[in-house]
Amino acid sequence: MIDKICLALSIIGSLNWGLVGLFQFDLVAWLFGGSDAILSRIIYTVIALAGIWCISLLFRKKCHD
Repeated sequence: MIDKICLALSIIGSLNWGLVGLFQFDLVAWLFGGSDAILSRIIYTVIALAGIWCISLLFRKKCHD
């Protein structure tokens, strides 16, 4: 379950970076009061931690049920 949550957060983060790259629009900052707002910084940190967790997905052996 945590894998799916982290993957979803990583996808959200990548979409936000896409918006920044294409349109110079930071959705997280816009929604939560700017990039320096504490809530935005918490969200950035949670998404970063989710991305770090997803690195482990690359090195896991597949389990066949």
